[in-house]
Amino acid sequence: MREQILRPGTRRADENSRDYEYLVVSVNPGDSVSEARRIIVEHAEYGKWELHRSCIYSGGARRFWLRRRIMRVHRTA
Repeated sequence: MREQILRPGTRRADENSRDYEYLVVSVNPGDSVSEARRIIVEHAEYGKWELHRSCIYSGGARRFWLRRRIMRVHRTA
């Protein structure tokens, strides 16, 4: 299993200039669906990630794109 975080400045044209951070989770063909689900749920609950996209490849490998909004903090003083 492999995880990769894409740079925070990554944007897509259809998101109306909202900034998101992306996490790509790859699951091997030998791993069970319940194991993949457990990993996605853990990221969603504890890291505030949401499932953006998923893909199942012909060999049985699965890849999930998770995203979360980047919190911009503005100085108040």
